[in-house]
Amino acid sequence: MSKLEICALASGSNGNCYYVGNDQEALLVDAGLSARQLQLRLADKGIDEAKIKGILITHEHCDHARGARVFSKRLQIPVYITKKTFLALGKANQPANVVWFDPDKSFQLGEFDVHPFSKSHDAVEACSFRISYNGKHVGVMTDIGQACERVKAHFSECHAVFLESNYDESMLQNGSYPIFLKDRVSSALGHLSNTQAYELADQFAGVNLSTILLSHISADNNKPEIAEAVFHPLRKRFRVELTSRHASTEIFQL
Repeated sequence: MSKLEICALASGSNGNCYYVGNDQEALLVDAGLSARQLQLRLADKGIDEAKIKGILITHEHCDHARGARVFSKRLQIPVYITKKTFLALGKANQPANVVWFDPDKSFQLGEFDVHPFSKSHDAVEACSFRISYNGKHVGVMTDIGQACERVKAHFSECHAVFLESNYDESMLQNGSYPIFLKDRVSSALGHLSNTQAYELADQFAGVNLSTILLSHISADNNKPEIAEAVFHPLRKRFRVELTSRHASTEIFQL
């Protein structure tokens, strides 16, 4: 079997897309960029788009789903989505080729085993994913208000994880966001702070975890160097990398 490889094509409030693949097949988690931009970023990383067998959608927010309809049509690939999330997209954004999945019920997508799980976020049926191939497990864990027991359990299985490190508590509270938005971001239905993400990684990493990609870093309430500094004590245990809203990461092999 070929090696598992991962890449954050984009990660942030203006668009999210995470690539998981091997030599023959691949999938995307979310398609929050335009179809054109997705194709450009895949080409820039030398990823053959013909390998992509499907797109997994975590929830209906536009920074996770805006490119799914057009991109799936161009590549003639299905979009894996829950029925409630599909309806929440609205008719203009609903892809034509869909495969339904149920939260917390695993399924197979090509050579990959996909384990969706419900999470705490302000969307109708938000899910995260743990994706498995050849004994390796990759988690895509962003847009999480709090680390519930499901998150902790799936996190402990991972060899690599795209982990939300969205905001710095001080920057959020002292920043320009209105009170209601500050409350929303920091609530149990919002996002993980740098500190919350660190605590999850420090306390619930399994013996196999080797790589953490700090993801969905806020442009207004965080800085990459702040998130990186919070995670500095874990660098003795794990490889810690930053993702970006502006460009793709390198391709990491597991």
